[in-house]
Amino acid sequence: MRFARTFSAVAAFAAVLLPATAHAAPTPAPHRDPGQSITLPVREALTQNPVAGENRTGYERSAFKHWVDADRDGCSTRAEVLKAEAVIAPEQGPRCALSGGQ
Repeated sequence: MRFARTFSAVAAFAAVLLPATAHAAPTPAPHRDPGQSITLPVREALTQNPVAGENRTGYERSAFKHWVDADRDGCSTRAEVLKAEAVIAPEQGPRCALSGGQ
């Protein structure tokens, strides 16, 4: 799938930008006044971004109806993307049930 190729390219790009150690201690942020611009190397700037764990409080999947059939051909958006992005097309059964493919 194109997604796999895109993911591989992004992962390779991230490997170049991210520090060599996975648990590198972040560099303290330089003091700056609000609105003041500073210039940092990309690697240093990335270490200063806070990382927090995922918080799913209040999330309900049923509240998001994102797999719609926009063109009303019987296939949801998910199925349309799977068919369009497949390296080997999946077989389409009744009611757009997909099987196989790659």
